[in-house]
Amino acid sequence: MQKTINSIRIDDKDIEQMTRLYRINLINALSGYKSANLIGTQDKNGNHNLAVFSSVTHFGSNPAILGFVTRPLSVTRNTHDNIRETGHYTINHIPEHLIAKAHQSSAKYPKEVSEFEVLDVEHWYSPNLQAPYIKGAVIQMGMEFLEEYNIKANDTVLVLGKIKELWLHQPDLLHEDGWLDLNAAKTVSISGLDTYHLPKQLDRFAYARPNQEIKSIQ
Repeated sequence: MQKTINSIRIDDKDIEQMTRLYRINLINALSGYKSANLIGTQDKNGNHNLAVFSSVTHFGSNPAILGFVTRPLSVTRNTHDNIRETGHYTINHIPEHLIAKAHQSSAKYPKEVSEFEVLDVEHWYSPNLQAPYIKGAVIQMGMEFLEEYNIKANDTVLVLGKIKELWLHQPDLLHEDGWLDLNAAKTVSISGLDTYHLPKQLDRFAYARPNQEIKSIQ
């Protein structure tokens, strides 16, 4: 690690020599602000599971595909197991008032323990999906499992799913051009492993084209 008055340079050898916790905290923060979602699942016997994920990302709009990454399957991963059993799961934007409970859902509870019950989070079901939604989330998606890919570099798994239904419990969020006002929904974001933020919208711009001036459509 090299330090100057204005900068710190860290190379790959420095990273390898860091203590485990220091390295985890640093590297997890480097991707910037991440999506904050609670994924709800149930197994074939109806046992519920709820877990926080900061890796949900867009993979395509037609068909509408979202993906998320789960840690290595060398130990039990209830969310992954339940998705493979039923083929369904829900993705729920985390609202400001649920951040503490969302974070606690990352604890390693046994499969037979429902995070909904332990954290006192209410759930509800859509007639079209075999997975629970959480009450209190403004933006929610019902997902159908499509496929998964093992990432050989670190043995994590990329799970891809198709949006089967979208629930917006605050109708004014959806604008005429399809834009969704996450600011008004008070959707939070995550940095690192344990820090929650309420983002502030700075601006919105028209579609960018060569040789055209940037236009604000705020």
